[in-house]
Amino acid sequence: MNQLTDVRTEFGDTIEHPTTQFGLLGTRRLLPLFVTQFFGAFNDNVYKQALLLIFVFSAISQSYDTNVLNNVAAGLFIVPFFLFSVTAGALADSYDKATLVRYIKAMEILIAILVAVALVTQNLIAMLAVLFLYGTQSTFFGPLKFALLPQQLHASELVGGNAMIEMGTFVAILLGTVVGGVLGNSDLLGDMAQVNVWVSITVIVTAIVGFIACLQIAPAPPVHHEKINWNPITETVNLIRLTMERKAVFRSVLGVSWFWLLGSVFLTQVPNLTKEYLYGDGTVVTVLLVVFTVAIAIGSLICERLSGRKIEIGLVPLGALGMSVWGIDAYFSILAIEPVSVRGAFDFLAADGVPRLLIDLVFLGISAGVFVVPMQALIQNRTPPAKVARVIAGNNVLNSLAIVLGAGISIFWLTVLDYGIPSLFLLIAILTAFVAAYIFVTVPEFVMRFIVWLVGHSVYRVDHVGLDNIPDRGPVVLVSNHITYVDFMLLAGAVRRPLRFIMHRSFYDLPVVRFVCRVGGAVPIATKEEDEEVYEEAFEKVKEGLDSNEIFCIFPEGRLTPTGEMMPFQRGIERILRESPVPVIPVALSGLWGSYFSKAPNARKLPKRVRVSVGEPISPDSATAQLLEDQVLALRGSTR
Repeated sequence: MNQLTDVRTEFGDTIEHPTTQFGLLGTRRLLPLFVTQFFGAFNDNVYKQALLLIFVFSAISQSYDTNVLNNVAAGLFIVPFFLFSVTAGALADSYDKATLVRYIKAMEILIAILVAVALVTQNLIAMLAVLFLYGTQSTFFGPLKFALLPQQLHASELVGGNAMIEMGTFVAILLGTVVGGVLGNSDLLGDMAQVNVWVSITVIVTAIVGFIACLQIAPAPPVHHEKINWNPITETVNLIRLTMERKAVFRSVLGVSWFWLLGSVFLTQVPNLTKEYLYGDGTVVTVLLVVFTVAIAIGSLICERLSGRKIEIGLVPLGALGMSVWGIDAYFSILAIEPVSVRGAFDFLAADGVPRLLIDLVFLGISAGVFVVPMQALIQNRTPPAKVARVIAGNNVLNSLAIVLGAGISIFWLTVLDYGIPSLFLLIAILTAFVAAYIFVTVPEFVMRFIVWLVGHSVYRVDHVGLDNIPDRGPVVLVSNHITYVDFMLLAGAVRRPLRFIMHRSFYDLPVVRFVCRVGGAVPIATKEEDEEVYEEAFEKVKEGLDSNEIFCIFPEGRLTPTGEMMPFQRGIERILRESPVPVIPVALSGLWGSYFSKAPNARKLPKRVRVSVGEPISPDSATAQLLEDQVLALRGSTR
């Protein structure tokens, strides 16, 4: 029984195929967690935003510097991520995650009651202490929510699940900020007494709703019990080391952290940007916050469609490029807006130059969503199950450091250097390009997957048939016909697992192709007559890879077809199966003959439709070169 069947049998679902991201909301595997996370993020931001306004408009402002209070409040919410993330990760890896979520959400109800006490008594220390407790509660919940996803979702659902969680988080932040702003405004509610009452009622009711939702989260027992080190300093160092064990995972953590830095800088500066450079009032601030956060949510959601429902890190360079380009253009858009008297949202939207700025913000947000979701899914998928929660905790520590770094950059740029907010946005956009370049140079797999994704989604329109026949884990060999120079890219883009190719050395050494093949772990081969050493070494590498549960693809024809018709399969596949008796799966490419990269005479056209057809696995005991050739030919049909 495969992982997907195990998961769905335990949770009571009877769906035969991986569920779409919106379909997941109809299952117990995601809906309770989604609702729990949504109301948790909503509650945090209702209280934080209301508290900022209470500081400004209550009697507290007469005794304290509100700018200092606002910065202290922001710091108190972040500090728990440094203090308790290590403990939160160890607990999440050692105990049933669903049970821990229930304890944490029960504590949120108690914290909400303390909110009421603090507001009614107007005790400043209590108000700040409650904010610290909210940060602590979020610290312990963070590793749980992302560690639950790979344990309760199929690998092909991870992108969709992460997209829904990210979308829900940003919508909840937006709604919480707006609602908190309304509830904390004494001018709207009449007086501060009404503010205190309505804020208290809202956070208590929201906490109760979140707790009720979490009761439906299915059990998620630990893979093993981790010994907990209660020393936050030494354990934080160990946590970062654990996060750095896998280069692709750690670079993804850095990318996610940069996403939070960029987002925090943009969202924090919007009010002053609106007042000083866009000449708008509070309604304009709300419009900009809505546009940016909704755009991030949209970018998160479209990842599943762009990636073909697999973890496609090739989208990360696309997102990084968009973040830089649209961020840079936003700088020029802001400078182009003419100075006027303070205006409301409707006048602002009708003003010259504003549509360009809104377009920049929309595509900046969409690019940010496309940038972060695949990396979040990669972190979960490539980390051993027993370590996922602790790696997520390490991710949270670095995310918090990035937010603090963003605040430091902003203070230095705006206060010490006395530059403007538009130039700060320009700086962050340019730095994004450098950070992305560092990630892509140190982990070329991101660029390789981007090239593969680009070929499979822009040059060709590809239909996939039978992809579910390829197992999600375990050793397997694919055999395919060979029509064009980009066949390997089309197959790599279709298969959900990292696919290693066995290809002739002359093709492996072609420019661009060599980069993609080397990074993808392709194995160059030559005939025994051409180079016996390369020939034998290739079979050794394939055996080692299959022994490590990897997946390979070979083109048994040995070269591109010169006529569009299949050539006889060579018997090298039989030796592979003798030395490593693993399942072999026939794959047929069709619709490519006559395209640019084929050997067809006068090949100029782009095919209207390309098909990748995957057959049923064949036992290594019965697989012969002739049988596999017949199977691939049958899958291909009459279309070349």
